[in-house]
Amino acid sequence: MNDPGKSRVYVGTYAGEKEESIFLYFLNTDTGELQKEKGFIAGKKPSYLVLNEQQNFLYAVNEKKASGSVCSFSLDKKSGHLEFLNRISSLGGEPVLVTMSKNGKVLIVANYQTGNVAVFPIMEDGKLAEATYERQHKGSGPHKDRQQSAHAHYTFFSPDHRFTFVVDLGLDKILSYILDEENGVLTAAQQPVAFSADPGSGPRQLSFHPNGRYAYLIHELKSTITALSYDKVNGTFLKIQTIGTIPENFNEKNKCGGIRVSPDGRFVYGSNRGHNSIAAYKINQDNGKLSYLENVSSGGDWPREFAVDPKGKWLLVANQRSNNIISFKIDQETGRLGDTGYQVEDIKPVFLQVVTAIE
Repeated sequence: MNDPGKSRVYVGTYAGEKEESIFLYFLNTDTGELQKEKGFIAGKKPSYLVLNEQQNFLYAVNEKKASGSVCSFSLDKKSGHLEFLNRISSLGGEPVLVTMSKNGKVLIVANYQTGNVAVFPIMEDGKLAEATYERQHKGSGPHKDRQQSAHAHYTFFSPDHRFTFVVDLGLDKILSYILDEENGVLTAAQQPVAFSADPGSGPRQLSFHPNGRYAYLIHELKSTITALSYDKVNGTFLKIQTIGTIPENFNEKNKCGGIRVSPDGRFVYGSNRGHNSIAAYKINQDNGKLSYLENVSSGGDWPREFAVDPKGKWLLVANQRSNNIISFKIDQETGRLGDTGYQVEDIKPVFLQVVTAIE
């Protein structure tokens, strides 16, 4: 599929062990319509996904509580179809995020339930080798139900790939490491705590601005987003501003989900599970501050994740509990979201990866 009017969308789900659980869709980049192409059996709860740069391998975590795992697939460039390669232990419970190093030699996995991070070499045939490194986070936070221990939730690299960061929801911290990609080992950075969030806020995910000067951290437990300035020399963050993600008069339970900066760096979007909305903000390019734009209904229940296509034209929302994916058009001038009228049904969708097929 090398159609300039279509992009591929891979959907990770909370489907069961023997069901089709990763799905391939085509996104019509002119209309925002999604069409299902094929489903693949990928084990239980293959939620977060990542593709290599050449788009010939795909990797997924199996988000099981007791004993999580990571699996690999070969990817047919022409059709986008997947073929299972292998699966290995994630060395922890509930792996929730998988990140690939710059040269595509290792994967880094955050295990939420057990609060540890592991590094896995990628072999030439795309299969995963056993972990070469594992790091256990220790500590707790003030939230009595959710922060009794460490909960590594998100791994990502600095724009220049000098630093490897881990957002830990249980510790209210972003921890900083240096990756030895050749040997698959992480060592603590000179300043091991890159940022300390407000106590009890439960930081979940971070998204960098394209200019690398700003970043935006979403907090699951307090329904807020913090705008950060980034010090690329020391690999640390400073708070600029914290802003809410839900209306002040909303008194029901809410948990924030994903966060994305638009490709042009003008807007930020965050998802609310409970309020069931996407919160939209405009970025001040001079100081990184956010101005609230709107909250738009996610069109379903429990929008755990969403994706913005590489051109910043479409925003796709995975509503886990209502089993649907909704398509929104992003107004290129205002950043506001418009319902395209298109949606598809899928089994417990939780993650979306939009990719443009390569020639």
